[in-house]
Amino acid sequence: MSTYYTPRPTVTPASGFSAADDGMALRAAMKGFGTDEQAIIDILTQRSNSQRQQIAKFFTEEYGRDLIEDLKSELGGHFEDVIVALVIPPVDYLCKQLHKAMEGMGTDEHTLIEILCSKSNKEVKDIVDAYERMYDRPLAEHMCSETSGDFRRLLTLIVTGVRNDYAVDAGRARELAEQLYAAGELKVGTDEEVFNRIMAHESFPQLKLIFEEYKNVSGRTIEQALEAELSGELLEAMLAIVECVQSPPAFFAKRLHDAMAGAGTDDVTLIRIIVCRSEIDLANIKEEFERIYDKTLESAVRNETSGDYKRALVALIGGA
Repeated sequence: MSTYYTPRPTVTPASGFSAADDGMALRAAMKGFGTDEQAIIDILTQRSNSQRQQIAKFFTEEYGRDLIEDLKSELGGHFEDVIVALVIPPVDYLCKQLHKAMEGMGTDEHTLIEILCSKSNKEVKDIVDAYERMYDRPLAEHMCSETSGDFRRLLTLIVTGVRNDYAVDAGRARELAEQLYAAGELKVGTDEEVFNRIMAHESFPQLKLIFEEYKNVSGRTIEQALEAELSGELLEAMLAIVECVQSPPAFFAKRLHDAMAGAGTDDVTLIRIIVCRSEIDLANIKEEFERIYDKTLESAVRNETSGDYKRALVALIGGA
């Protein structure tokens, strides 16, 4: 997204890769009595997504079978969720997660925020295109029917792709910081529209400068200002953007921690972040997790999960 940190994945393309060899090994792992779960883990967690797509293609061409359907029929529970997530193209997987967050009773705003507020314009556009292809309805339209108010306006701005992914202008940063200050702390009530416009339009590197200037202008951090001025989903979304501007790995480390904190585990979030970030910056997220919480991500995941599910996640995190 920008140059302020170097994303380090935990999963990279396997060298000496052969879709045929992997495809045959997976077929053998699922044929006959019993399933060789460890073989499935060893293969699918150690290949890039594009390699997994080639394996799935081989599976169809060689056996006339659908790899995902076969995996679903052999596996179960959260272990199945991880393995199936690995075989779906990443952008389609995020669309499925967005769709699930909006279907049925109630809306899972946390998922909408995590997926949409952490992305660059190009990433959002890919999601928007894939969503319409998969569900035959625009993401913006579906989202508008499930959200409301300023929160809806912010998400709509993000999915319509208004963010300027390139511009960084130090002079303008000061001006925009002053606009935020005037729209919030300097007036009675808050002009959410100004916050929405700046947060959704400016590039992440530009926002970083704006937040630094905001502290110079107001003497408070942007987080303190947002917490004083906003509430509910809009506040959560704005803080997510701020965190992703300052450090995407820290943002995702916190989300992972929240998914495992307290009673019960939010397995859906745990799986989504580990799978989706494994080829992007999961190594950075691991470092941030340990820095913030003084324990390793691997140990936290081991405490919260069990069996093949645990083994699959630990393999993606890069543990033994």
